[in-house]
Amino acid sequence: MGLSLLLGISIDASAQRRDKEDKKQDQKQTQTQNQNHGQQVRQQNQERRDQRQAQQQQVQQQRQQQVYAQQQQRVQQQQQQRQAQDAWRQQTENAARQRQEAQRQNQVQQQQRVYQQQQNERQRRDQSNQQQQVWASQQYQQQQRAQQQRQIQEQQRDQAEQQRNRTQQQQQTWDRNRQNNNDWNRAGQRIDRSQQQAWQRERYNQFNNQWQNWSRMQNQRQQELQRDRRNNYLRYQQRYWERLRQDQIRLQQARYYDYLVNDYRYNRGGQWYYTSSYGAQMLRNALNNGYEQGFYAGQADRQDGWQFDYQDSDAYNEALYGYDSYYVGTDEYSYYFQQGFQRGYEDGYYGRYQYGQYYGGKYQILGSVIGTILDLAHD
Repeated sequence: MGLSLLLGISIDASAQRRDKEDKKQDQKQTQTQNQNHGQQVRQQNQERRDQRQAQQQQVQQQRQQQVYAQQQQRVQQQQQQRQAQDAWRQQTENAARQRQEAQRQNQVQQQQRVYQQQQNERQRRDQSNQQQQVWASQQYQQQQRAQQQRQIQEQQRDQAEQQRNRTQQQQQTWDRNRQNNNDWNRAGQRIDRSQQQAWQRERYNQFNNQWQNWSRMQNQRQQELQRDRRNNYLRYQQRYWERLRQDQIRLQQARYYDYLVNDYRYNRGGQWYYTSSYGAQMLRNALNNGYEQGFYAGQADRQDGWQFDYQDSDAYNEALYGYDSYYVGTDEYSYYFQQGFQRGYEDGYYGRYQYGQYYGGKYQILGSVIGTILDLAHD
């Protein structure tokens, strides 16, 4: 019994514990259900809040989009207005510029017409003036040609007179020389100081007469060369005149020798002539001086485009360039000077060296040519 009691008590206690556990479990289930229900309610509330918030955000976004769209529309309208204003302003400015350009073009055209009218008027005046100038120039040229023709005729008369005078002087000199041949123009003839002084007086007077003629003709000759624009020949002529002045000074200062011996002979025009060694050298110098001056004269005429005419040269007609002593007469010196001048002029004019050469800074006639012109023999 005791055991049964104990067993019964045990069973009751176990049943009570199970009841309590069942109640706790039910309470837990109830609490769990309540909690789940509350969570569902809260979740539903949260969903509703989220929906309302999403709706509000959507409404707000729509409002913002509407505002942005309105702003964009206003900006576009403003841009369109500005573009319309700019287009109107551009059109206005273009129209103004076009009007200004048209006005400027009209002014330019009007100025051009005025300028063209002035030019035409000036051309008419210039043509009239030119015609008058041409007429005046023709008149002046005719007068100049007539004056030049008169001058040429006068020069020809002067030259003819000078030639006659030279011919007469040359003939007189030849006559004197033929007479003197009887005295001192013999082979081996010794010429003392007194005879040399007589030569000096006679030949200096001949040279001085020529010098006076040169002085009178120098200015006229220079004017002729300047008028004909023979500039190269004028420069040559000025050097020639300067050398003549030096020759005159040297001629005045010529030395005497105690005795001269006629130990050289040469033939001219079928007549034999005798001279000293100094006279022979002077005749050679005459040929060389003539060749050199002829070469310069011919070269100057060629450079000036002048016609070939060695007889028109003052040096050829005067033919006393380099005559600085009395060992031969002026006529003898002039003859051989002209022979050299003619050949030098040809070489200078044609730019060749047929009769001479350039040697030692000077133009010199060839020795072989000298031999054909001046056949000197030493006795």
